[in-house]
Amino acid sequence: MIHALDHLQIAIAAGREEESRRFYRDVLGLPEVPVPAEVAHLATAWFACGNLQVHLGVDPDFRPSKKGHPAFLVADLAPMARRLERAGVPITAAPPLGNFKRCFVSDPCGNRLELIEG
Repeated sequence: MIHALDHLQIAIAAGREEESRRFYRDVLGLPEVPVPAEVAHLATAWFACGNLQVHLGVDPDFRPSKKGHPAFLVADLAPMARRLERAGVPITAAPPLGNFKRCFVSDPCGNRLELIEG
């Protein structure tokens, strides 16, 4: 029986590894964690995200995810939006979901990401 999620794997394009690592680490602010030696050949980078991890890995047949997406909870969306704007990341506003403010952005490879204030 499944009782929780452990990690989320996000596919990235070959040649965009360092740009993607900087985006998730420096722009989104996710702390990078070591990739275990046993799977280092499979992963570009791992990041802590609450009780989960976000893993980046090159997909040789990469196509950006335009519909399916992770939704990251942020404490306050306004400062995160300013941080993204300073980094030159376009933000797409989304209508509130209940009491939650939210928006969409894309990572350097074009993967859709949702940010939710909560």
